[in-house]
Amino acid sequence: MKVSDIIARALKEQGFSHVFAISGGASLHLIHSFAETPGMKVICPQHEQAGAMAADAYSRLTNGRGCAVATSGPGATNLITGIAGAYYDSVPVLFLTGNVARFRDKGSSKVRQMGFQETEFVEMCRSITNYAVKVTNPAEVKAELLKALWLSRHGRPGPVLVDLPDDLQRMDFDPDRLKPWHPPKRPTISRASSGLSRDISLAQKWLHQSKRPCLVLGWGVHLAGAEAKILRLVDKLGVPVVMTWAALDLLPYRHPLAVGGFGTHGTRYANFTIQNADFLLVLGSRLDTKATGSPPDSFARGAKIVMVDIDGSEINKFKKLGKKIDLGIKADLQEFVELFAKKTRQPWKEAPTMPWKKQIALWKKSYPQMRPEQKQEKAVNPYYFVKILSKILSPGDIIISETGCALAWLMQAFEFKKGQRFLHAFNFTAMGWGLPGAIGAAFANPGRRIICVAGDGSLQMNLQELVTVTRHKLPIKIILINNHGHSMVQQTQEMWLGGKYYATSLEGGLAFPNFVRVAQAYGYPVARITRNKDLQKNLSKMIHRQGYSFVDVEISRKHRVTPQVQYGRPNEDSSPLLARSEFLKNMFIPPLHISASEESEKGD
Repeated sequence: MKVSDIIARALKEQGFSHVFAISGGASLHLIHSFAETPGMKVICPQHEQAGAMAADAYSRLTNGRGCAVATSGPGATNLITGIAGAYYDSVPVLFLTGNVARFRDKGSSKVRQMGFQETEFVEMCRSITNYAVKVTNPAEVKAELLKALWLSRHGRPGPVLVDLPDDLQRMDFDPDRLKPWHPPKRPTISRASSGLSRDISLAQKWLHQSKRPCLVLGWGVHLAGAEAKILRLVDKLGVPVVMTWAALDLLPYRHPLAVGGFGTHGTRYANFTIQNADFLLVLGSRLDTKATGSPPDSFARGAKIVMVDIDGSEINKFKKLGKKIDLGIKADLQEFVELFAKKTRQPWKEAPTMPWKKQIALWKKSYPQMRPEQKQEKAVNPYYFVKILSKILSPGDIIISETGCALAWLMQAFEFKKGQRFLHAFNFTAMGWGLPGAIGAAFANPGRRIICVAGDGSLQMNLQELVTVTRHKLPIKIILINNHGHSMVQQTQEMWLGGKYYATSLEGGLAFPNFVRVAQAYGYPVARITRNKDLQKNLSKMIHRQGYSFVDVEISRKHRVTPQVQYGRPNEDSSPLLARSEFLKNMFIPPLHISASEESEKGD
């Protein structure tokens, strides 16, 4: 049997059904074997980067069954941005690359290349993969595949790379001679930690002593497949819940315990909640600097913090940052939540937290993310657009976002419904991820409607993938928030560089096509919306039509993300200066000292 056939059959046995692949001389045998294996389908994106990103999104919705294939040299290196995105979001994705034949390998010689397009791709990717290997022995090919897949999903998940020389792929090999591979027998993290039960008891003691408790949920809840257990725990504890952007789809917006998204670009009321809490139970979030703000020791400064993470290094990093984590627990989230819920013998008592919940409700009322005057604007206001989009979409929809202001506006104002999913490359946040991500999501969940919200700068990065959507007739609705520039970076230029928009505006050197005409050239039904009053009718029409569609939503270049915490300020400083005195008056714990010079500064 040809080795490439062995690879294709092995992946089919592991539950893979799609591979995203671009052809090349060193990947053809792999592609042919996948195409000729019953139950497997080869999807051809227009660029390897897009293939990697599509496989990433596919994996997020299929428990790690995403796979991208590329040829040697530039085909392989084009995958790197997608591989890095999967690594920083801890997503298990399989990447297969072809390479030059073994007899053309440069080996230990000092030359840069021996074979055509020869590239030491494994070495390039070691730092952004859970495992990277070049297979040179045909007897080991299946064992290395199984090992790579196991390492991608166990412990902290992440992408893996298997590099396959061309001559190895095409050689005949007796499957009976394949070396076996068996996963290592090792205890689960919880069983290995004799102190876990004691840690849980201490965390529950602090929880029940607190008057302002808060549960923090992050992307790790999805990665661990712990959504159902977490929701049961939320209902049992009855404490307010704040979420990172990657976890906002866990609780419906109208859930009585859902507060919202926090961090440097979070909502004011969620930041006020975090900053005034006296106890945080952090599940599935590594508490990155976007979440904590800066300096990190200003984050939740009056709270005891219990942080649960499968990667102990994420807990230990706070020692370097000068922030105290009162109790760090290295554990698998599924096991932790199960044991924590089991040891919680009775539902959380409402009485001690009622004033706290009332205060949070007051903050939400006092600092709405969309103000009434924004609805009255003649031109499209981005926050009003997001509210209308929330209203139109259905519970089963999957929402994908590009990065920049499009992402921030969505995360601040979108009202999630039960059953909706939201995907983005949250930590690497590469421009151009959204459209390929939508393609991957469409193949992972056939029949579900996919909404891709993009900014003009990001959409341009993988614009060629518009044709992949039409080629496969995918039910993807692309909504372009078009402000003719890179407004998120412009906001940074306003803060630090005098508002000079070099490389972020048309005047500063950017160029954009007429996106409506481009979409029409690819065969999309299109619409263009320029006024607030047209949003409900025209957006609804394009979203509810069958198949794919493209909507260009024109907004003013002046719109910015509000609030946005300026670097160097704590997260509670997400209130505008005019409202700061009111905010400080309502603080539960003494505010940090604010100097006169700070009070005089302008901006958020």
